[in-house]
This record gives sequence, structure tokens and C-alpha cells, in this order.
Amino acid sequence: MWTVDSTKQVLVGHRDSVLMAVYSPDGHRILTASWDKTARLWEAETGRFISELKGHGDRVLSATYSPDGRYIATAS
Repeated sequence: MWTVDSTKQVLVGHRDSVLMAVYSPDGHRILTASWDKTARLWEAETGRFISELKGHGDRVLSATYSPDGRYIATAS
């Protein structure tokens, strides 16, 4: 059974389109990948910005967590 929370959270910070978003394995963080050449980390519960991951020379097309949530991989 799925429950839906009517509370909406907007993650503000990327300077271009977001291609994907994924929850951390523990559900506490969200990782986003964007055309602005960055990936960003957010607190899932509050939407608070945590960190910007820079370094790609082109759009970040994909981002994911390792199964234990300790590492992040991005692809451009």
C-alpha cells in the first residue's frame, strides 16, 4: 500500500533542467543530476540544499548512490 503526503517540497538551486532525481538508500537524501553540469544533494524531509558536486564539462545525465549509500557516481 502506498501513502501520499500532500506536502510539496520544491528543490531550488539548479540553473538548468534537472534530468533525474534519486533517493538515497536510507531515504534521507535526494541526489539530482542537471544540464547545468552539476549534481546536487538535498535533505529529503526538508528540501534543504546540502552540497553541489562540480567537475563535469557537460550536462550531468545520470547520478546514483552505491547500495550502502556511502558513495555517489555521476555520468556526463
